[in-house]
Amino acid sequence: MGPPARPGGAHLLALPARGSAPVSVAFDSALYSGAKYPEIKSLMKPDHSLIWIIMMMVLIQLAAFYLVKDLDWKWVIFWAYMFGSCINHSMTLAIHEISHNFAFGHHKTLWNRWFGMVANLPIGVPYSISFKRYHMDHHRYLGADGIDVDIPTDFEGWFFCTTFRKFMWVIFQPVFYAFRPLFINPKPISYLEIINAVLQIAFNFLVYYVLGIKSLIYMLGASFLGLGLHPISGHFIAEHYMFLKGHETYSYYGPLNLLTFNVGYHNEHHDFPNVPGKSLPLVRKIAAEYYDNLPHYNSWVKVLYDFVMDDTMSPYSRMKRAPKGQEVLE
Repeated sequence: MGPPARPGGAHLLALPARGSAPVSVAFDSALYSGAKYPEIKSLMKPDHSLIWIIMMMVLIQLAAFYLVKDLDWKWVIFWAYMFGSCINHSMTLAIHEISHNFAFGHHKTLWNRWFGMVANLPIGVPYSISFKRYHMDHHRYLGADGIDVDIPTDFEGWFFCTTFRKFMWVIFQPVFYAFRPLFINPKPISYLEIINAVLQIAFNFLVYYVLGIKSLIYMLGASFLGLGLHPISGHFIAEHYMFLKGHETYSYYGPLNLLTFNVGYHNEHHDFPNVPGKSLPLVRKIAAEYYDNLPHYNSWVKVLYDFVMDDTMSPYSRMKRAPKGQEVLE
């Protein structure tokens, strides 16, 4: 579907819970206290199946590295886009799950950080630890100027304003996501980030030394292609770009949730960030009166198309808030 239709009677209220981030559904304190739906609270637990799913994905990519090492370059690029891109983009969303400590639980925080580094390996760029730090800010201070690095820079909004430029912006999304934090909200480098980088560089060198340049290009190309002009990348825009004024967060209920740990259930995720992706469809089912009438998407491809072709949409189409000065950052 295109931009989501405005449901009759739907209304969005900003609830400054969890920092300054707004809640996506009409306010009802009973929902968030657990008094109305106590079964939602029972969903706030680790998802240990992530461990085995992610390890399987790592092994699949390792096998792919071996299989492409002697292919012609055109087939290396072909398989990087058709197959590797799906695995690597899915792996970034596995790292999203790990950043919420869903793999081992909150009582084993460091285990989650180490496991995130393992999941990071097939992606080729060390970012698991940094993502954790910035993503928590995104949840607590959604849209806060100078804090939430999910918000495009002023340059992005000013320059990428035509159809062609927006198309190029979509292609190079991974570059902007990688460097944007350095301009918006630079943080001191932590020792875990250094370890993440050293492990990743060593792994990349090992892939090159054992399997050759084609396997290395396949790995890096899969990440760039998968996070750029790719059907799954529609979630970057679908989540918080305001196709409808007054609606800041949107869910997606299409089939690609099967590859993305249900990241499409984004209203549900922001309302209940302690519920793992596996259980977010249950949140929607339990609290159907809150979610069924909210505007949502069924196609990320259509989201990308509409964003590029709609002259009223640009990287500026985000809600930005002035920070209150009392934020506690990661």
